Amino acid sequence: MPTLFLLLGLIMKNIHGSGHALSDIANDPFDFTFNEIAGAAGEHEAKSLYSLLYKSGALKKAHTIWIKETMGDADAKKYIFELYDDKCIETVCIKRKTGTTACVSSQAGCPVRCVFCESGRNGLARNLTASEMVQQIVFLKEPINRIVFMGMGEPLYNYDAVIKALRILRDRNGLDFPTDGVTISTVGPIRFLKKLREEHMKIQLVLSLHATDQKTRDRLMPGTSGYAINETIEAALSYSKRHNRKLTIAYLVSPGINDRHIDIKQLIKWFKHEHVMINLLEYNQTSRRIFKKAGGKDIERFKDSLESCGLEVNIRARRADKFKRTAVAQVVCFPGNSPAPFHTPLASR
Repeated sequence: MPTLFLLLGLIMKNIHGSGHALSDIANDPFDFTFNEIAGAAGEHEAKSLYSLLYKSGALKKAHTIWIKETMGDADAKKYIFELYDDKCIETVCIKRKTGTTACVSSQAGCPVRCVFCESGRNGLARNLTASEMVQQIVFLKEPINRIVFMGMGEPLYNYDAVIKALRILRDRNGLDFPTDGVTISTVGPIRFLKKLREEHMKIQLVLSLHATDQKTRDRLMPGTSGYAINETIEAALSYSKRHNRKLTIAYLVSPGINDRHIDIKQLIKWFKHEHVMINLLEYNQTSRRIFKKAGGKDIERFKDSLESCGLEVNIRARRADKFKRTAVAQVVCFPGNSPAPFHTPLASR
C-alpha cells in the first residue's frame, strides 16, 4: 500500500508549473474535492488518493483534528475533537432503529448566541474548514447512515465550506454518502437559504424557529435579528417546494414565552397547508438557567393543540442527559459577554 508521500510523489510528475497545488494537497488532503485533485494531477491519481482517504482508511495519519475525549454509551456517544489551533468542537453519534446519525459541527463556537444553547455562549471563534467537517465523519468509530449539520455553529454562515464538505462526502469515488441522508439545521439566514435553494443537492432542511413573532425570536436568538421572520419562513418553504423535501421546524417549547394561544394560531397560519413537520423540543437545562423548563404535560398540550388543527407534530426525544456537562463552549470561544437572562414579561402580549 503506497504511503501518502509516495502517492503525492506520483502526482507531482503530472502537475505542470508550480508545485503549490501538491503542497496544499499534502498538507490537508481531506480539504480537496475529487475534481480539484483530478484537475491538478489527473483522474487516476485522484482515484488512488480518494481510495486511500475514504475507502481503505490507510491515510488516517493525514488528519488535522484529533479525538481528545469521548463520553456516552452505545446509544449516544459524544466525541470532543481538538483542532490544530487548540480549539475544540463536538460531534455526537446517536443510535436509532434505522441506523446511526452523526451530528456534525460547522463552526467553533457560534455567532447566533441562542440563549438556550451553551455552544454560542461566548460567540464565534472561527469557521471550520471543509476538511475539519469531513474528518469528523471519517474518524468516528461507528458506521454512519445519516449526517446532520446540527452541532456547534450555524452551517449557513459557513456556507462555502459546508457545501464543499458535502461534495466531498457524497463523491462516489470516496464515501459516496447519499444526499438524502444529509440534513442541514439552520436559523435561516435568508440570503443563504435562497442560495441553498439553487444548489443541485436535495438536502433535508430543518429550520430552527423557536418563536412566532420577531421580538421574541430576536431575544431568544440574537444572531437572527437581521432576518424578518416571515421572509425566513417564506425562503424555507420555497426550498422545500423546489426540492420536494418535507421541511422540519425545530421549536423549543418555553412556557409563557412561545406556547401561548397566539403562537399556536401563527404556526397554524404558516404551516397548515404545507409539507411541514414540527419537532417540539424540551429545554436541556444549562448552567445559566435562563427560563423555566416545559414539563411533559405542557409539551403534550401544545402538541395536541397543533395536531387538532391538522399539523404534523413530533416530540423530539431527549438525549443530552447521557452526557455530563463539558467546558467545550468555554474552550473554543474567545471571552465575551453572555446574553442577558430572558424574562417572561417580554411575552406578555
